[in-house]
This record gives sequence, C-alpha cells and structure tokens, in this order.
Amino acid sequence: MAARWRPRPPQDGGRKWRGGASGRPRRLLFLFKMAAPAASPSFLGLGPGSRDPAAARRRSRGPRNRKKGWKRWAGPEARLGREIGDFLEDVVLQQRATGGLIAEQPDEGLFFVDTGNAEKDRQLNKGKEKPLHADLVLQPDSKVPAPKNILAHQIPNGRKERRRREFWEKQAEKGVLPRAERRLRARLRRRGGPAEKNPEKPPEKGRSDPARGFYDIWAADNPLDRVLAGQDGWFLQQTKKQRVKRPARLQTKPSQVPAVEVIAAGGSYNPAFEDHQALLLRAHEEEVRKKRAEDKVERQLKIPDGAELPTAETVFQEQCEGLLEESGDEEDGEEPAEPPDAPKTAPRREKKTEQQRRREKEARALAARQRREKAARCRRQELFRLRQLRRQVKGWEAELLRRRQARLAKRRAKDALPRRLGRLRYEEPGPEVQLSDELAESLRRLKPEGSVLRDRFKSLQKRNLIEPRERAKFKRRYRLKYVEKRAFREVT
Repeated sequence: MAARWRPRPPQDGGRKWRGGASGRPRRLLFLFKMAAPAASPSFLGLGPGSRDPAAARRRSRGPRNRKKGWKRWAGPEARLGREIGDFLEDVVLQQRATGGLIAEQPDEGLFFVDTGNAEKDRQLNKGKEKPLHADLVLQPDSKVPAPKNILAHQIPNGRKERRRREFWEKQAEKGVLPRAERRLRARLRRRGGPAEKNPEKPPEKGRSDPARGFYDIWAADNPLDRVLAGQDGWFLQQTKKQRVKRPARLQTKPSQVPAVEVIAAGGSYNPAFEDHQALLLRAHEEEVRKKRAEDKVERQLKIPDGAELPTAETVFQEQCEGLLEESGDEEDGEEPAEPPDAPKTAPRREKKTEQQRRREKEARALAARQRREKAARCRRQELFRLRQLRRQVKGWEAELLRRRQARLAKRRAKDALPRRLGRLRYEEPGPEVQLSDELAESLRRLKPEGSVLRDRFKSLQKRNLIEPRERAKFKRRYRLKYVEKRAFREVT
C-alpha cells in the first residue's frame, strides 16, 4: 500500500499551523518545487509502479452531491500528494539500490566491460555453466509441462519402428545381428572383402544366440552361479547377487485339474452311437435335476389344498391383533392374586451311632480289598491272552491305516474339487451337446457349440485361480419418467 502525504503541524513549541492565502500549505508548495525536476524527460523510474507525474492521467471528479464526493482527498490536492509520494518513494528506492539517482550517474557506474576468461570461469565453477539471468527469466515457472504438439510427432508405425530399432541395438551389443546384416557380411567374406583382410575377434555369443547351449537355471551346476562360488552366503544375500530360495508352497498348484480338459467322446464331430447316447443321457439327467429343483421351490411356495384363503376381513382382524382390549381380560385382571406357598423345611437327619459308623468303615475297606484282588487276578489272567491281544493290536493298526488312507483319499478328492473362494459356489457348466438330427456330416457344416471365452473363464474358476462371479445386476438410480413431447402431442 503506497504511503500518502498528509500535512502535519510543525514541531515548534505547539504553535498553530496555517496555510497560505490560496488555502494550500507552504510545505506542499516546497515539495511541489522538489518534484518539478521529475517532470523532465531525463527522469528514469526504477520501481515497477513508478511513473512520470507529468504524464499522469487526470481522473474526472465525481459529483459533490454524493457521499463519495465528500472525501477529503478527492480533489486536485490529493492527486498532487499521491504523485509527490510516488516520486519520493522512487527516489528513496534509487538511492538505496544504486547510491543515487540513475539519471545523475555516469555510464561507467551503470555499465562495465566483461574482460574475464570463459575457460577460467568454467574451471572455477567446476564445469557447470551458469545460465544468464535473461535466460532464467524466459524459462517457465510452472511445474506443469507445456502440451506437446502431437501432430508433429506422429509418424506412421513410429512406435513399432522405435521398438524394433531399440531391440536390434540391444541385440547388437550381445553380438546378434539381423538376418540382412548377417547375409551382407557373409557375402563380403566370400568376395574377399575388407572383413577377410582385417580379421577381427569374433563376437561373443549372447543369450539370444540360437547356437548357444541350454542349461537348467535351477540345477546345481548352473554356469551363472560359478562366479559366485566360494563367496560368503550372507554377503551374497545382502548384495542381492544370490537368488532367493523358492518356497515349497509355490511349487504346488492350487488345483490338480488340467488347464484344458478333454471333453467326453460323445462331443466329437463324428461320435460313435453309444458315446453320443451316453452324452445325451448325461444332459437329460442334468435337465431333470434342474426341473426337480424348480418343482421343489414351487411346491414349497404353493398354498396347500383345502386351506382357507385369506379374505379382507381376516386380514383386517390379523392387523388389529393386540390393538383392542377385550372385557374378559379386564375381569381376569381384577381377581386378587393368591399368596405364594410357604417354604418347606428340610427333614431332620438322625445322628448315627458309633456302631453304625464302624460297620460302614469296615464295609468300605472290604470293598476296596475286593477290587484290588480282582485287579491282580485280571493281570495274572492277561498272561494267557497274549495271542488275543496281539490280534487286537494288529486289528487296531489296520483300522488306523485304513482311516488314514481314507482321509488322504478324501483330501485328494477335495483338492480336485473347486474350493469356495468367495460368496458364491462354483457351478459346473452344463454339457455342450447336439441332438442326433443336429450332427453335421462334415467339418464344413459343423456348427460351433458353446463359447471359448466362457470355457476359459469357467476353467479359471474350477482351478481355484479366481473366485466364482456373477454378472452385476443393473440397478436404476432414478425411476424412469415418461414425458410426452410437444411435437408428438400436436400430431396426435
């Protein structure tokens, strides 16, 4: 915000400050005399907002009968004060930046002749060339790059040609050349060209060379690991030079189902009669199963025979249940409650005599002695049952082995089946079958059955690679609104 000049009373003991005869203060006249040289053509403004007061555009005065015309600084005095303030600010800025007015300084103070050595400056700057300030000003300040001219970069098959050129450049580094280049070099060698006169060392065989031998990268004698032989394992692991050991769980497939299953023999384009009939029977059983499921749902939702259908009166009565109080319930509620039954006292037990306690103690000791004797007698009898015990142990081991094998077979059968990975279960697609009269006599008249895309999608679900999915249902956000257009209304 630019500072504005305001007349202040002089600091001379509190004497009142008065203006001249024309109503303009003496200090204003003094500053106006100082600003007079600024109107000369030799005045140079240093600030971005500095301007020549003489060339200032005179603004029109507003009407005095409105409030904005009552302002104190709306007249020519205010405009003169603003011009003088701008001039003083520019003078102070020039004195602070250049030590005086630019118009009064000689040419040697404003310009200089560059007599430096460019090579020496580059060495001092460590090879970095500092751009000129004029070039830095012209550079864009925005972080968003300028849009490219796509039409100037469009070349027919430009991306394909660029990829081909980069590919052959990489192959040339490995020593593999394109076929045309190889034929050209072979022709020069046959003719005794410069390649034969100046024989060079043959290039090493690259990884893409077809004449290069094959080896197993996971084998123990991998040639790529010979360089790392004898080095510390921890160092190789930290420097990422040694391959990470592949976990055993990644070696197993999520399902033992093959990627491409062979269909039944009845699905061939020229099947045997028995195979085609077996496929038709399978499709018939699938349709019967679907029909039974639909009939079961209809049977469960069907109203039983002989049941009384609901009427408007019964529906109204069912809706009013619990809302209306009957008189019988009120009468039952007025009956006094009966007092609760008194608690029953437990019967008193008579105290045992010393003779009864002694007899009970002797009976317990006799029962314990009889149990110990029976256990010892059973252990002695077990010696004569060794053969029977051996047969029982063998029977138990055979039963455990049978159960283990059954569990293993059940687990393998379960692994072959698709697992439940999501909300839905996997549904086996129906067999693709053609009727007897639809079979083609030749491959030219054969009609495709099913979809390859759907078959691959179902195969991924069956092999537990993706979860079973269903087509997303379209849900309309807003209800359709039918509007009769004016043109149609005029015609009808």
